[in-house]
Amino acid sequence: MKHKGAWLVWGAGVFAYMVAVTQRTTFGVAGVEATERFSATASVLSVFTVVQLLVYAGLQIPVGMLVDRFGPRLLIAAGAALMCAGQFQLAVADSVAGGIAGRSLVGAGDALTFISVLRLLPAWFPAARVPILTQWTGIIGQLGQIASAIPFAFVLRSFGWNTAFVSAAALSVLALVLAAALIRNYPGSSRPPAAAAQESGSSLAAAWRHPGTRLGLWTHFTIQFPGTVFVLMWGYPYLVSGEEVSPATASILMTLFVAVAILCGPWLGTWVGRHPMRRSTMVLLIAGAMAAAWLAVMLWPGPAPVWLLAVLVAMLAVGGPGSMIGFDFARTFNPSSRLGTATGIVNIGGFLASLIAMYLIGLVLDLLYSGGFSNGDLYSLTSFRIALAVQFAVMGLGIGGILRSRRIVRARMAGEGLRLPPLREALARERRRRRDERQGRGGTGQQTHTGE
Repeated sequence: MKHKGAWLVWGAGVFAYMVAVTQRTTFGVAGVEATERFSATASVLSVFTVVQLLVYAGLQIPVGMLVDRFGPRLLIAAGAALMCAGQFQLAVADSVAGGIAGRSLVGAGDALTFISVLRLLPAWFPAARVPILTQWTGIIGQLGQIASAIPFAFVLRSFGWNTAFVSAAALSVLALVLAAALIRNYPGSSRPPAAAAQESGSSLAAAWRHPGTRLGLWTHFTIQFPGTVFVLMWGYPYLVSGEEVSPATASILMTLFVAVAILCGPWLGTWVGRHPMRRSTMVLLIAGAMAAAWLAVMLWPGPAPVWLLAVLVAMLAVGGPGSMIGFDFARTFNPSSRLGTATGIVNIGGFLASLIAMYLIGLVLDLLYSGGFSNGDLYSLTSFRIALAVQFAVMGLGIGGILRSRRIVRARMAGEGLRLPPLREALARERRRRRDERQGRGGTGQQTHTGE
């Protein structure tokens, strides 16, 4: 423990993030009711999600600069207030424009929250604990999906639209109260001086110029988007209409996604803490595993068996906690004065890739349908396989960015006299550490220096 009260501060922050994820995902649960309430087609309703993600992604860098200047407490509280206003607006809205305005406010409040919670960790906890706590922040936050899928859905079906969304708004009021009461930016009097407004631009430029920040961005870009695209938009229709699995089986596979992410997140955080010099290698391995799983499913003759689809879902799920390695790059390659800015740069990567992939997949499906290729079935298996293949292009772009940024990082490290040990040496160190742990002497092989 670095400071007294750290767990309380982190707990209030994680609760605020969990509430943010709940607010982010409530509209997806209310799709049928939204169609009736707004008398809108499915394509019009998709604008709700697209606008929400655009607002979220567009605010990442400004929010990072704001959290460096004003601290996370104010931004977490402001995010809760915005999401409360957005959900209340959606509760009373009876037009598409009013509904989109509400979701835009939710996207803005959501954007303020995650970066701010991550900003608390290095101030309150020892550096060795930050990677694993970063993973736990993401894992606990994602439990908000369960809150929207079960209790929110129950209230929506039992008591109606207005009651459900007002109840969701009230949840953000609780997050706001807890943030104001329990969260402090820094322990005691250790608060560093806030960055002046005129320094924000130079801080942004400095964060972007560092190749370690760009390595984090490309990490998030490359391995976060496949799972996001699958869960938020195309996974369910692909499974049910393309692969012809039952809705119940598709729901189980979606649940498997959350379970795998929860199970592998702590392990990845521990691994990153022990092997900081091999972080980018792990990222590339995860990207390769996701690409291989998609390729196996796409090349299977006819609909893929459920066990292969489960493997695909599991590989995609690893990308969520794996993408958190990008935030570890931001933390270790930037001083605390610009950590929020660097984190914002990283966080925009995965959501930008998700928007690109979502749009391109939909565009290809529409082109195949209008061209008569799919024989009148918009969601045929063949059409889905062709459309989903655009993910390889997006992933290839990201891998190219990772390799280029990593090369620059390693050159800079070499110039500073930092040596990247050979893989066999790193493995030998890990074997010694495990042997010492079994013998009760404590690990001696942990790498404590910063690396890529």
